[in-house]
Amino acid sequence: QVQLVESGGGWVQAGGSTTLSCVASGTTFSVKRMGWYRRDEGVHELVAQITEEGSTTYADSVKGRFTISRVNANNTAYLQMKDLKPEDSTVYYCNIVLTIHALGSREFRYWGQGTQVTVSS
Repeated sequence: QVQLVESGGGWVQAGGSTTLSCVASGTTFSVKRMGWYRRDEGVHELVAQITEEGSTTYADSVKGRFTISRVNANNTAYLQMKDLKPEDSTVYYCNIVLTIHALGSREFRYWGQGTQVTVSS
């Protein structure tokens, strides 16, 4: 099994910054992509994602303000959040898609516990 542990976030004033981190651990695996989602009206919306090749994708609402990065050696991803706005307030969920070496090429998806970010105006 794979575990995701998230940290960071909390209370931030508008215009401020914070960084989320997500560490994956467990059985031997290869990460395909990692990212963060936020829930909007019951649907998980992609915020940012980084692939195993390092390609990144961002929601239009965070482009230019958020930066996702990854340290492959320890399966950790970071989401730097700058120029935060009150509308960025929500719970951010780390997500990972990976293959487990003992199980071949089938992909598995795991979710973190969620990290609250609250931006005060």
